[in-house]
Amino acid sequence: MLAADRPVIVAPMAGGPSTPALVTAAAAAGALGFLAAGYKTPGAVEDEVRQVGGVPYGLNIFVPVAAPADPRPLHEYRRRLEPEARRYGVELPALRLDDDDHYPAKVELAVSYAIPVVSFTFGVPDPAVVRALRAAGSMVLITVTSAGEARRAVAAGPDALIAQAGTAGGHSATTGPHAYRGTSVASEVLAEVRAVTGLPVVAAGGTASAEDVGRLLAAGAVAVQCGTALLLADEAGTRPVQRAAMRSGEFRETVVTRAFTGQPARALRNRFTDTYADAPVGYPAVHHLTAPIRAAAAARGDAGAINLWAGTGFAAARPAPVADLIAGLTP
Repeated sequence: MLAADRPVIVAPMAGGPSTPALVTAAAAAGALGFLAAGYKTPGAVEDEVRQVGGVPYGLNIFVPVAAPADPRPLHEYRRRLEPEARRYGVELPALRLDDDDHYPAKVELAVSYAIPVVSFTFGVPDPAVVRALRAAGSMVLITVTSAGEARRAVAAGPDALIAQAGTAGGHSATTGPHAYRGTSVASEVLAEVRAVTGLPVVAAGGTASAEDVGRLLAAGAVAVQCGTALLLADEAGTRPVQRAAMRSGEFRETVVTRAFTGQPARALRNRFTDTYADAPVGYPAVHHLTAPIRAAAAARGDAGAINLWAGTGFAAARPAPVADLIAGLTP
């Protein structure tokens, strides 16, 4: 199931890029694609699940993150963002410290639809959740970034792990966001995770070519999860402003930032990541604070204040049908 006909998994990319069209096209190309439940209402997720239909696919769910014990840095960050709000003509929302992203409802949806593969990010689901999904017929994966996280994940009883490197685009699954720097590469995290478990391990992070995928498979990965390489796919829902930024040649590097959401995430370096390089930990409170700014910037086509999630291999991304891109990633 994990590798399908090809050893490539199309990563869940929350915020728009992951669409039912992308997932179904990936399945037609012999790969496994993931829908991204993050940021969506259960109703919106259910609608996408129905659109995908009977092809092999996965659904990624965010595990709720505990509210910070000390909210003062978040209140201060809200104050610092006021000039950005004035710049884009928006109002900052009140600080939201508690938000589970409809986690119980999304888990129940996954159980009721017996979704073939369910992956989790930002933490380890309760063993009872894993048992319920497996009883429904789902294969369960948990995303980890270190050996310690892998040990905790294995205790929940999943079928496999995803070893995510710091080179991956978008949010890191790390459960230690204060210390996270995103310096690891996929081969290192794969080896570290495989050293502590006999479960199958999917490698993720920084893959941009068939050679990259082949090296990770040779190192013991059962499949390789790729996201950034598919951002410009015809079927992806990537915003026009990000498509333009990635193709412009003006963005030369990526950085790990908490500026947009309060959780470490790798993005193209822009004005916002430079200005708020010291943003506090606090997902999803920061995500809600910056949402109006990002939406207004995107509407203006201003790439300087939006989260241009991308991994270190972003320069190799190209526009094409997803079938062509998957073929180009297959050794």
